[in-house]
Parts: sequence; C-alpha cells; structure tokens
Amino acid sequence: MENQSPKAVRQPSSERGMTTLRVIVLIAMLAVIGGVVWYAGSRIRELDRDLAASKQRAEELNERLRAYSNELERAIERARVTRQRADSAESEAEQTGEALREAQQHVKTIAEEKQRALEEASAAHAESAQTKEELAQVRRRRLAELDRMQKALNKIAPTKRTPSGMVMMLSQKDFLFDFDKASIRPENREMLSRIAGVLLASDGYRLFIDGHTDNVGDDAYNQRLSERRAKAVRDYLVGAGIPAAIIQVKGFGKRQPLVKGTTKAARAKNRRVEIGIVDAIITYEKPTRK
Repeated sequence: MENQSPKAVRQPSSERGMTTLRVIVLIAMLAVIGGVVWYAGSRIRELDRDLAASKQRAEELNERLRAYSNELERAIERARVTRQRADSAESEAEQTGEALREAQQHVKTIAEEKQRALEEASAAHAESAQTKEELAQVRRRRLAELDRMQKALNKIAPTKRTPSGMVMMLSQKDFLFDFDKASIRPENREMLSRIAGVLLASDGYRLFIDGHTDNVGDDAYNQRLSERRAKAVRDYLVGAGIPAAIIQVKGFGKRQPLVKGTTKAARAKNRRVEIGIVDAIITYEKPTRK
C-alpha cells in the first residue's frame, strides 16, 4: 500500500464525488418526477372535478334540452291545433259568407215578391171594386128574377120568400093525395105542370122537395109515406123537363108539423109537400135542411 502512487490514492475520492453527484441528480430527478407526478395528480383531480362538473352541466343541458324538446313538441301541437282551428274558421267563414249571400238573395227575392204582391193587391183592389159592382148588378138581377118567379108561383100555390130563395107549399087544401097513396092525382098534375113551366123559364136554382104527414100512424109509416110523396112530385117535375140533377128529395114524416093540434083542419095543413127554390148563382145565406 505504501508503494502506490498518489494518483491512485486520490481516485476513490473522485468516485465518491461522482457517486454523490449521481445521488443528487437522482434525488433531483426523483423530486422532479415527484413534482410532475404531484402536478399530474393534481391536474387529474382537477380534470376529474372539471369532468364531473362537465357531466353535471351536460346532464343539466340534456334536461333543459329535453324540456325544450317537450316544449317544442307542445308548441308544434298548439300550432297544429291553431292551424286546424284557423282552417275550420276559414271554412266556417266561407260557409257564413255563402249563407250571408244566400240570405241577401232571399231578402232581395222577398222584397221583389212583396213589391209584386203590392202591385197585384193594387190591381186586385181595382178589380175588386169592379167585381163588387158586377156582383151587385148580378144580385139585383137575381133578386128581380126571384121576385118574378115568386109572383108567377104565387098564382099557383102559396109561396114565401126565404134568405136564399123561396118555398112553395102544396097543402091538402089544393094538392091532395089519396089515403095511404103517393101517386099524383089527375087534378094536381095541371098545378105541377104550371109550376114546371115557371121553373123552366128560369135558371140558376136548385130544388129541395120535402114531404110531411100528419100525426096519424106510427113514425116509420109516416116517414116512408112522406118520402114516397116527395119522390112522386120530383118524378113528375123531371118528366115535365126539370133536370133531375138540381132536385134533392127528403121525407120528414110527422116530425115537423106546420101547425099543432089533432083536429081535421090541423092534420090537413100538416099533410103537405114543400118545394124549396134556392138561388144557385148567389149565396145569400147558407141554406140549411131541417
């Protein structure tokens, strides 16, 4: 050991220095690495926190997006309903407009019809005055004709005026039927012929021939007898030329006596045939049959 050179003796000190330096470098590197690791960990933690916050914000944004989407869908639905209502309102408006136009046309038509009605009413009023005058003239002529007929018939049998014409009474005094008979006696045919002659000289009337009996016998017997006698007078007048279509016959039996009582005179007056002559051109009063 004593024979070694000085240089050889100093080498271990240099190695120690290098070793120390290496240790220092290694420690520094470790410190740097530790700092880097700490920094990286810190950044990672920060990034984790940022990521968690980002996720939270993302969830919030997603929730808001879902809310916006729902609101958008509702808005779209409201818009669709509004559109439908608008279309419906537009259609109703068109229908209303058409109905209004129809109503206006209807009102116009009514106004035109009213004007025509007024014009027709005015013309009808003028015609009515003329018609009334013409009717009055016809009435005067018919009354004069009835007066003439009454005067002529009064010369044959008692005749009295009625509101709608007159009535001839063929009583037992001058117009006899055999007992329980309905045939016309020869002496009565001349009377009926004269009556037919007066009627044939006139027109515009109807005849109602009514048969009546006295109170002798039961109701059914007298009813049949009154009908047969009224029909006999009708048949004779038809044979004399009076149209059958203007004659109506009815029997009343003993239900409508001319006078009350059971004497021969009373019964003779009740055994009768009446000829009603009714004006068929002018209705003076609605005729009634008893």
